[in-house]
Amino acid sequence: MARLPRLVVPGRAHLIAQLGHSGRAVFVDDDDRQAYLCALREAAALEAVAVHAYALADGEVLLLATPPTTVALSRFIQAVGRRYVSAYNRRHGGNGTLWEGRFRCGVIEPGHWLQAALRLVDGEPDMTSAGHRTGSARDPMVVDPPEFWSLGNTPFDREAAYRTLLAQGLPQNQASALRRAASGGWALGSPAFLAAVSAQTPRPLQPRPRGRPPKN
Repeated sequence: MARLPRLVVPGRAHLIAQLGHSGRAVFVDDDDRQAYLCALREAAALEAVAVHAYALADGEVLLLATPPTTVALSRFIQAVGRRYVSAYNRRHGGNGTLWEGRFRCGVIEPGHWLQAALRLVDGEPDMTSAGHRTGSARDPMVVDPPEFWSLGNTPFDREAAYRTLLAQGLPQNQASALRRAASGGWALGSPAFLAAVSAQTPRPLQPRPRGRPPKN
């Protein structure tokens, strides 16, 4: 079966996952992570992609971002990769790509699921954008979505509410659903959201049921 084209919907938030090649580490230390963030900021500005959250684990990158056009997301990830992989290989004496094939992404519904995606990314144990929303740091690259602004009327209220959410952790069923959407390249949300997205693209939004269709 031919591989489906990547599902990218302009103006919608996408949960993006990129794995290290053969499970290898893509960040050796925080200097590598800072180099990646520099590349991320430059690419986001170049392609006008809104970055809502990031998590830089040893062998994986998670991003939550909204592209303005269909092609902007791929250009954004490619621009980050060109700059970061070149810097990584120079620093560590490596060669070739760091990544396991193409990046993967899922389209996320605004509201409940987008807030869950924020919590998934910011709740990772490695370097994340969580500090931007909990009051410990400010990152001018990070664009807070309405789902964060709705947590309170003042910065203090929002930061306190978000710290509470992160401390509670994301329910496993929600984390698994988000991971499946990103790894499979699917849309995640309500029937109304799926219907709206289907009007923007002919690509299937969710996996087809397994097995043969029932006979009439």
